[in-house]
Amino acid sequence: MSGVRLLAIDPATYRPHALHAPDRVWLETNCYVDVWIEVLHAFGLEPLAALGFTVGQDFEGDHFTFFKFPPEDLRALFGLSVQELAIYDTVEGHALEQLRRGRLPLVEVDSYYLPDTRGTAYRRAHVKSTIGIAALDIDARRMGYFHNTGYHAVEGEDFDGLFRRLPAQQDQPDVLFPYVEFVKRDGRTLEGNALLSAALALLKDHLARRPAGAFARFRADFPRHLEMLAARSLDYFHLYAFNVLRQLGANFELLGSHIRWLGSHGESGLEGAAEGCLLVAEGAKALQFQLARAVNRKKFGDYGPALDELERAHDLVLKTLARRYG
Repeated sequence: MSGVRLLAIDPATYRPHALHAPDRVWLETNCYVDVWIEVLHAFGLEPLAALGFTVGQDFEGDHFTFFKFPPEDLRALFGLSVQELAIYDTVEGHALEQLRRGRLPLVEVDSYYLPDTRGTAYRRAHVKSTIGIAALDIDARRMGYFHNTGYHAVEGEDFDGLFRRLPAQQDQPDVLFPYVEFVKRDGRTLEGNALLSAALALLKDHLARRPAGAFARFRADFPRHLEMLAARSLDYFHLYAFNVLRQLGANFELLGSHIRWLGSHGESGLEGAAEGCLLVAEGAKALQFQLARAVNRKKFGDYGPALDELERAHDLVLKTLARRYG
C-alpha cells in the first residue's frame, strides 16, 4: 500500500503563517483554530480574511467560547466544504482514502503521541487535540500533519499509538472511534475585492448575532471563580486558564489581526478597535500570570483594576465595530 502526499510541503522547511509568529501575545490559540490557520495557509488562502467570527465570542458560564472557524464562512470565502467523515473501519484507512481523493482529514487524536508537543503533553499526558493530515504512508508508519503552530512528522511507535495499533491498545475494544472531518475543495475561492466584500458581509452577520454583555457576565462570576481556584491545585488552574483566559485573549488578538487586515484593504478608522483588541490580549495574559502566582501562594489580591481595563477595551472594540458595521 503506497503513501499519499496531498501538499508539496516538508516539515523541515515549512514556514508557518504570521499569525503564529513568535512575537504574538498568544502564540497558540486552540487546537482547532491553529490547525485551520496553517491548513488555509498551506492551501494558499488567507486566514486573516476569515476571522470575523471572533466578534461572536460569549462567556458560557464556565469558559469563554472555544471559538472555531464556522464551516459556512470557510465555504463562502474559500469554497471549502467541511464534512464529518464516517468511521467504521480503521481511522488511518479512511484518512488515506480521502487523501487519495484530494481531501484533507481533520482527526481528534491523543497528544501523548504527538512529537511536536514535546515538553508538554508528549509522553506525559493524554490530551485530546485536532490534527490535519496532509501526508500518510501506512506501510512505512509515517504521517505529515498540521498541529498547533506548524507542520510536523510522526512515525514508528508514535504513529501506532495515534491510530491505536499498539498491542496494549488492542485489548481495549470498547474505545470509541474519534471524531473525524474532511475538507473538500469543491467551491469558488474569492480574491481581491470579492474576498473583502464577503469578509465584511460575514463580519456584519456575526456582529448582528453577537451576545450582549459577555465580559460583564464573566466579571459577575469572577468572585466565584476565585473561590474555586483557592480550593484547587495549580494543575487545575492551568486547565482553567486555557479555557477562560487564553480563549478570551487569543480570540481578541485574532480579531485585532482581522481588523488590521481590513485596514490594509481600505477600511479606515479602525485603529482604535485594533488597539483595543491588543489590550484585551495583553490584559488577559497579565491576569493569567497574576492568578497563577496567587494560586501557587494561596494568596489572592484585588483584581478590580485589571478587570476594569479589560472590560473597557473589550466593550470599546465591539461598540466601535457595531457602530461601523452593525
